[in-house]
Amino acid sequence: MASHFRALAIPAAFGMLFATLYNVVDVYFAGLLSTDAQAGLAIGYQAFFILMAVGFGLGSALSALVSNAKGSKDEGQTQVLIAQGLTFGVIATVVSMVIGWVLGPHLIALVSEPGAYRDAATGYFRWLIVALPGFFMAYGGNGILQAHGDSRSMQRALMVAFFANIALNPFFMVGIPGVWDGMGFNGIAVATIISQTGVMLFIVSRIMRLAVMQSVVLSAFLPMRTCFAQITAQLIPASSAMMVMFVSGFVVQFALKEFGAHAVAGYGVALRIEQILLLPVLGMTGALLPIAGQNFGAQDYDRVRAALRFCWMTGFAMTVVATPTLLFGSNLAMSVFTDDPDVIRVGSSYLAVDAFLFPVYMMLFSINSLLQALKKPIWTLWISIYRQGFGVAFFIWVFIGVLNFTVWGVWLGIAAAVTSGWVLSLCVAKSVARKTIGGLLKAA
Repeated sequence: MASHFRALAIPAAFGMLFATLYNVVDVYFAGLLSTDAQAGLAIGYQAFFILMAVGFGLGSALSALVSNAKGSKDEGQTQVLIAQGLTFGVIATVVSMVIGWVLGPHLIALVSEPGAYRDAATGYFRWLIVALPGFFMAYGGNGILQAHGDSRSMQRALMVAFFANIALNPFFMVGIPGVWDGMGFNGIAVATIISQTGVMLFIVSRIMRLAVMQSVVLSAFLPMRTCFAQITAQLIPASSAMMVMFVSGFVVQFALKEFGAHAVAGYGVALRIEQILLLPVLGMTGALLPIAGQNFGAQDYDRVRAALRFCWMTGFAMTVVATPTLLFGSNLAMSVFTDDPDVIRVGSSYLAVDAFLFPVYMMLFSINSLLQALKKPIWTLWISIYRQGFGVAFFIWVFIGVLNFTVWGVWLGIAAAVTSGWVLSLCVAKSVARKTIGGLLKAA
């Protein structure tokens, strides 16, 4: 069991490391401009990530469907699902780009005050829409590769993109002295467009080299109602859960705007630090989906339970390292990205609360992967709607609107929502596992 997790989790975690460091580079260069630039980056990227929910959901859907088909030894269905998944991704990308262009600026206006950081966020978002094809097809395609046990391709692509971003950001921001003055803050978005398009091209090329795709014909890529229905059935719960999560980020941004641009910027920087420390957990819990999915497809339910137990034990060990790192190293980590004391203070206060939530996040992520592997993704949506749709807004309102807390009320509201959502997800997982595999951690 450990070897299967290592084969998937370690490359995936390294891939996510470079994806996160990629964003960290953007935060760093925005900080060289101003606090308003960092705040604009945080809000603009949050709006973009609402659109990205479809891409993440497509990756989860294709990972679950293709891994189940492989587990059932049905190569014909595996090939069809891969081809249809790519076609679905192209159509979803075009639709999302149109929606984003129309609605994105309105979302940004909702969670910001008029001025420099709103203008920065809107301009950045408009440019970033052009990067959607690169993100959608890369993350959707990565789900296909993960179902085939390949997490290294995405890792390598993101590694190259990270180093490319380091070079492209200053080039497009400041240009070439005496020749071209650059694009300023929006140059960060253009660097993202170029590097992420390269990731997409590499991932699609790896998919087309799979053994199962060597006999594929062009007609397999024509839209098929039954396959699109299967993909949609898996995608909607996963994407909706992700979208609710990103919308909850907007709720947080809305609550923070009354505390000023430094609060928005501090939260944006702290999120990047949090993401880096969550990477091992995300890699481990992400690997659970294809492992549990293949064993569920093969009706080896004891192996499904063993995979969950291993994931939890390893995940708890990881949080032992992450929690004290956040508690005692937050000020130092924040100071890497900004010298604004107000931004550092706000970000460090968020990380102090977040440190105690790491074990809860680990179990939440693993339960989401398990429910998708068991073909019950709708439950991930309902859990997300409670935790990130209702819970975040309600508990933040209680702490700020009723109890009159300062910015700490936002962090405590998030903590209350996450903890109560964890209790709900555990109850749901036990019920679903009892009906589908005979028990969550052991057979009934």
